[in-house]
This record gives sequence, structure tokens and C-alpha cells, in this order.
Amino acid sequence: MTPKAVFWDMDGTLVDSEPLHDAALVSAMRSVGLTAPADLHERVLGKTAAFVYDMMRDEFGLTLPFDQWIALKYDYYMANVGGLQPRPGAIEIYQELRALGVPQAVVSNSDRLIVDANLGAVGLSHAGMKTVSRNDVREGKPHPEPFLRAAWLFDVDPGEAVAIDDSVTGAMSGLAAGMKTIFWPERPMPGPDGAVVLNTVEELRAELGL
Repeated sequence: MTPKAVFWDMDGTLVDSEPLHDAALVSAMRSVGLTAPADLHERVLGKTAAFVYDMMRDEFGLTLPFDQWIALKYDYYMANVGGLQPRPGAIEIYQELRALGVPQAVVSNSDRLIVDANLGAVGLSHAGMKTVSRNDVREGKPHPEPFLRAAWLFDVDPGEAVAIDDSVTGAMSGLAAGMKTIFWPERPMPGPDGAVVLNTVEELRAELGL
């Protein structure tokens, strides 16, 4: 059965942007003389910019103020954002649901600057489109507030909505919001308890009743 509302994560879920986020972070680290650990991607996947900054400061000895640090990362990111591609199959599903009249929103832990740039790069924008960025909430994922705000925007009961996310952090947010939560990682991995774990576009389509 098609859900009453679907709320999508952006990075890694709708847009194949995680490699660019990783490259931008590595570039910023190198510019201040820091060496990225081998497990950097796993440690920052789905996390907020503030979380990553705290990690850089507490574990790697970063001394730059946050604004200067994030500018280093975003300068690299924005210079390369034009090469982003959608995650295969995701935007097609978004458009099918839209044609069916299903309310949808993009719910991201990224700043508004990145949300708008990413969606523009892959051509996902339309009149009335609703997006929730890290700048629009007090608490980011894994707190439930981002997904709950999306439900509030549409006046939808969270229990009747579906959250789709590629990170454990994001899936935990959807679960905490009381939504049916689909964990759709970019590569197979265990999901949090309570999430529906899917690994293919075909499985996602079937789960959404398409």
C-alpha cells in the first residue's frame, strides 16, 4: 500500500553526494595539516557539521573556529557540486510518488546551503517542494525533530508516514519520530532495530507500493 507521506534523507539517499562530502572533509583536514583516518567515512556518515567539527577538535587537535573550518569544507564542496548525480532509481521513485499525489519532503542533516545546492545539481526542485535542513531545527538527526517537522509541515500523523534514510543516524531519527523507517544503505549493512532494511531499488519500490 502506498504510504500517506514519504520523507527522504538527501545525502546518500536521493543524491550520491557522500563521496563529495568525504573529499571535502579530507581536503579541509589536509589544508590544516591533519591526516584523515581510514574509517573517516563510517565515523561521519549521517552526522551534522557540528558533530564532525567537535570530532576534529577533540580527537585531531583542530584549532580553527567553526566558521573558518566549515568554510574550508564548503569551499571545496561548492566548487565540485556540479558533478553530483542522483542515487540510481531514487528520483524516479520520488517523481512516481509525486504523480500519485503522495506528500513528500527532503529531510537532511546538511545545512540549507548544501541542501539547495545538491537538489539543484540533480534537478530535483518543483513548486511547493518542502525541505528540512539542519538550519530549520534545534536538534539534528538522530533526534526525531527533523522528521517530525516534516510531518508537521504536511499535517500528517508521523505514524502514517515513511522515513527513508541511508545512515544509521538518520534511520534512528525516523524510528524515534514514530515513523515506519526504511534503512536503504548504499552498501549492505545491518540497520537499527525496528527499521525495514532494503538493499535494492526494486525492494524499495515494492515497499512503497509501486
